[in-house]
Amino acid sequence: MNGDCIFRRAVLFVAAILTMVALPRQAAFADEAQWKTYNDAAMKAFIAGDYAKSEEMHNLALKTAMELGPTHEKLAISLNNLAFIYVAQERYAQAEAPMRQSLAIDEQRMGPDHPLVAPSVGQLAIIYFEEKKYDQAEPLLKRVLALDERTLGLEHPRVATDLSKLVLLYLKQARPDQAEPLLKRAFAITEKWSRPDNPDVAVSLSSLAEVYREQSKYDQAELLFKRAVAIWEKALGPNHPPAAILLTSLAIMYTDLARYDEAEPLFKRALAIMEKTGGPDQPFVGRILGGLAFVYDKQGHYNQAEPVYKRSLIIMEKVLGPDHLDVARTLCRLAGLYTNQGKHSQAEPLYKRSLEIREKVLGPDHLDVAVSLNALAVLYYDQARYDQAEPLYRRSLAIREKALGPNHPMVAASLRLLAMLYLKQAKYEQAEPPCKRSLAIREKVLGPNHPDVAWSLETYAVLLRATNRTAEAQEMLKRAAAIRKSLGLTF
Repeated sequence: MNGDCIFRRAVLFVAAILTMVALPRQAAFADEAQWKTYNDAAMKAFIAGDYAKSEEMHNLALKTAMELGPTHEKLAISLNNLAFIYVAQERYAQAEAPMRQSLAIDEQRMGPDHPLVAPSVGQLAIIYFEEKKYDQAEPLLKRVLALDERTLGLEHPRVATDLSKLVLLYLKQARPDQAEPLLKRAFAITEKWSRPDNPDVAVSLSSLAEVYREQSKYDQAELLFKRAVAIWEKALGPNHPPAAILLTSLAIMYTDLARYDEAEPLFKRALAIMEKTGGPDQPFVGRILGGLAFVYDKQGHYNQAEPVYKRSLIIMEKVLGPDHLDVARTLCRLAGLYTNQGKHSQAEPLYKRSLEIREKVLGPDHLDVAVSLNALAVLYYDQARYDQAEPLYRRSLAIREKALGPNHPMVAASLRLLAMLYLKQAKYEQAEPPCKRSLAIREKVLGPNHPDVAWSLETYAVLLRATNRTAEAQEMLKRAAAIRKSLGLTF
């Protein structure tokens, strides 16, 4: 599950409340009054979770703003807001053009170094980040950091948030040496400003929590998530969306750690808040339902999981459309539920539809396509359809190597799956190179005590046992057990 994606949606939601409004001044012309009517309607629809209506109203606002002049401030706002709606729906490719145009107008009106330009630069950076265009995101994130440092000072909470975003970027690129000093500085700033009612500090704490989660420092991440939730609850009360979204992030982390009994009540609490504040059919309700269903699934409560998955899917298809990426994600999870029950015939068409959506929306070489390829390959693996599984695993590996380079952790994950396929067929000579390479990548990039290293050690141990290298296998199993014990993991 994707915790940092959930966190970015929390930031986006707060940004919507603060920025998706008309500038507070008297409308001078009838066109401006009409623009404000459309813009207010778009905001209302967004809060209600009706993205289609919000997009329609923003397009009408944009058409009206174009009549005000090519560099009018309201044209920049409308372009920004339209891009925001696309981002909220993960339609990043569509978001790029209006976001770039909005930024260009702001730079022309105010100059490239004006403080009010920083939010537009930051949103464009988020778009590039989500598209895995890290080389394009990095200079923009650095520019936002420089603008905020100059405007707000070197130790403002927003600067800590800017630093944390750069840290996440470097971690995604497997550049831990560049991430570490920025993380230390961000943490020092956040601790200096830490107060029980400062939303800026809550955002910084949440961002740092995601960084620690990415580094597998789960105890530190848990503490920061809880502190951030407490600040939001004190500032806004216990039943507001920012707290609910952070509760969801914490629940996702518990889920990733197989702490399902702790994750379940957090998902339920977040669900109650979001249903109360935005209604039962908003997209984030669908995402929370998906997380709750996943917990039931992992606990083996399949009868509870299936209707919750289906409700999540109905919401996503209704609000976002049948070809949305969230629909693809939910289809994949429901297919996983059927796979766990041995209902392969029900799972296969869902996996295939999920793959088709991702290929259509993202293109054949996107990293999320690799995820769908792996899922379908695992289904074939479970059915001993090895000849069908292998080309899917190999295509997924090729996508990841091309997008991320040969030494990325996701490449290591694909190598391990390919090794397991060969092991299942007793093709030991073919299995050993991907076994070795997967372990080497994970140890080098993630460190010797990462949980993923334990998985690679255990896979390699299976190979060693099968080839009568029992002593080496036992050493690897001991290392894997020690890693899990040191992290408090039970799986």
